[in-house]
Amino acid sequence: MQRHPISKYQPVTPIDLPDRQWPDRQIKQAPIWASVDLRDGNQALAIPMTVDEKIEFFDSLVKTGFKEIEVGFPSASQTEFDFIRRLVDEKRIPEDVTVQVLVQAREHLIHRTFESLEGIPRAIVHLYNSTSPLQREVTFNKTKDEIKAIAVAGAELIKSLVPTIPETDIRLEYSPESFSDTEVDYALEVCEAVMAVWQPTEDNKIILNLPATVEIATPNHHADQIEWFCRHLKERNKAIISLHTHNDRGTGTAATELGLLAGADRVEGTLFGNGERTGNLDIVTVALNLYTQGIDPKLDLADIPALRATYEGITRMLVPERHPYAGDLVFTAFSGSHQDAIKKGMDLHAKKADPASQWRVPYLLIDPQDIGRTYEAIIRINSQSGKGGVAFLLHRDHGLDLPKAMHPEVGAVINQAADQGSRELESDEIHALFLREYVQRNAPLQLVAIEREDFAKSSEIRIEAEIIHEAKKATIRGTGNGPISAFVSALQDYGLKDFQLMDYRQHSIGHGSKTEAAAYIQIKKDDGTIHFGCGINANIEVAGLNALVSAFNRSR
Repeated sequence: MQRHPISKYQPVTPIDLPDRQWPDRQIKQAPIWASVDLRDGNQALAIPMTVDEKIEFFDSLVKTGFKEIEVGFPSASQTEFDFIRRLVDEKRIPEDVTVQVLVQAREHLIHRTFESLEGIPRAIVHLYNSTSPLQREVTFNKTKDEIKAIAVAGAELIKSLVPTIPETDIRLEYSPESFSDTEVDYALEVCEAVMAVWQPTEDNKIILNLPATVEIATPNHHADQIEWFCRHLKERNKAIISLHTHNDRGTGTAATELGLLAGADRVEGTLFGNGERTGNLDIVTVALNLYTQGIDPKLDLADIPALRATYEGITRMLVPERHPYAGDLVFTAFSGSHQDAIKKGMDLHAKKADPASQWRVPYLLIDPQDIGRTYEAIIRINSQSGKGGVAFLLHRDHGLDLPKAMHPEVGAVINQAADQGSRELESDEIHALFLREYVQRNAPLQLVAIEREDFAKSSEIRIEAEIIHEAKKATIRGTGNGPISAFVSALQDYGLKDFQLMDYRQHSIGHGSKTEAAAYIQIKKDDGTIHFGCGINANIEVAGLNALVSAFNRSR
């Protein structure tokens, strides 16, 4: 890498737009969505889709709600051509869906494209040619006038071919490829020259697609380009301004959102951002970003896992774990403070009577259930996790509703185990650790058997318990107002009571004949230390006594 001064790379020239309006605007409705998965996405795959795979993908896009779908580059290969013909022959194109075909501004390619369209009710012919200085000088070695003439010639040929397929409603889309790196005044000049040929109307608008073929600057620069173009286009009312961003700088989503603020009407992109180099715009992300702002995205994204499975199965691409909304880990919290906040927020939301009430859960931008995700992976446990996450998993997966005062101690035990293993702990592992530490502690004190005698007049009970303490069997007796207080009295008489009973909680686990009771005991030793124990048994009294024994053993 060069160090200062850097001569190899130069910043872009800012757009002269001192009174720009886009920073003060808000997006208030979804744009027109156009999927380019079957063309732009497909050409970026190591193994392009077969015709059958394209059919399956097309059906998935239709189900998702796309009304404009770029189905391919029919002049590029026989597979592309055959796919479009199958859509026609098998009548797979719904009445409310318009298919789009891409073609360079070259005569033989345009003729071949129109051959593929025969019998299609509605189609967008997407014409393009490169306009940037870099493309003009390096790729084509042509002047501005020569490049504009290519676009005009392509538009004229398309116009002449439209009457040859009268049963098809043809709309024209034009892209000055590499608009992001083209002088805005020249891009406007070329687009208006194409409009002059096609002569769009307010009822039959031209689509002017302004692609960030390569992302070359910050998103605000892209917004300035779009606003400048929209404000200077002579017949803006006869054009649909379309965006087609890429992700070379990692800001394709931001560029698109700012481009919509700048006046664009339409967005081209792919599912999960598949595309050349760093990818196309991810329509899923932008659509759900709108949803989280209370805007109907006009796409059915209620089952993201199914859509992802289709995408991954056909493209052989993997959605990254940290991908917004669809990644495996995006609804997962490892951090203890995050877990605690999420648990509290979800508990409060669950208590609301109206399931459509405002979503207010810390760290979760969206309710995972809205897009077909579940809460199962929200909280996962490693050495960074805390008390709230552990308590959440024990409650959700195993029915154990730990007293709040117990959370820090249990969290520390689980955290230590995760830290020692240097790995994430599964829910069943956490449960097993909890049982071992808090339920199955049977040394130095073990309760072997117990008998109870009730006194009706005094409401007291007497217990006789068989215990083993430090490998020695003994029978102890005590009286109290309940089994636990009587057992504490018996321990005191035997010389084992060096604690105070601080708290007792209990609840049921399960339903019907499989119901068990979980009891939690908190004791405070004479040295001031606090210890907890848990007992689980079908008999609530036995569960409570076992909890006391566990707490006693944990205090040793």
